[in-house]
Amino acid sequence: MTFSICVHETYVGSAERSSANDSSGRSPRNDEGGEHDRFGVAVTTRLPTVGTLCPFASENGAVATQSLVNVELGRKGIAYLDDGLAVDDALDALLAADDGAPQRQLHGVDAERTFAFSGEECKPWFGHREGDGYTVGGNLLAGESVIEATADAYEEARDEDRPLAERLIDALAAGQDEGGDKREELRVQSAALIVESTEDREFEPSYNDLRVDASLEPIVDLRETYELAKEGFEAAMERYEDAYEEDSLESVEE
Repeated sequence: MTFSICVHETYVGSAERSSANDSSGRSPRNDEGGEHDRFGVAVTTRLPTVGTLCPFASENGAVATQSLVNVELGRKGIAYLDDGLAVDDALDALLAADDGAPQRQLHGVDAERTFAFSGEECKPWFGHREGDGYTVGGNLLAGESVIEATADAYEEARDEDRPLAERLIDALAAGQDEGGDKREELRVQSAALIVESTEDREFEPSYNDLRVDASLEPIVDLRETYELAKEGFEAAMERYEDAYEEDSLESVEE
């Protein structure tokens, strides 16, 4: 009932995205500012509030749990990654202990590996794709082209100097253009995205954790929400950053 994408990228310096990447999708150490990882997950479905159920991310990885959703696979999956387990070991172990595994779809990334699983009892069309630093999975889709378009859109934009969140939304939009979730009788839809980073930042961008819980056009609304949230965050930082650093509003103009 869902399609989603999980991504790992490595960045160099303070730029949003380095334009030089090796074949693994990881940027070389060729700039000041050190190297850091970012993990992103984006998802959409023809049901409300997908953001409460399916996407999970931390500074150690990203996981999407879907089909007959078991939220604990996402929660425990991220917890295991935070404890140092590799994504394939962590998610495979969780599925091995899950009696409902044949009806689950589970995929994710860490800084080195990818993992994707689609149980044989998922509803067609279902399937997944693994690439360099990313995974895509979906079920109850219009067809395989949904997964392929999502993955291709991400790959084509991977080297662009644009925020990861923007490119994740674009990837979802490409899958939606191929028909997305095939249950057209279900009008109320939702979408969500999460981006986490190992970068040491004074203020975490609030626009990297967004949900559209009920919408007729969730990806359109997710894009608008992202753009407005980014604009609002930047405006707030321009006005209040010094106050937050000093933990005082005395110097802020009304």
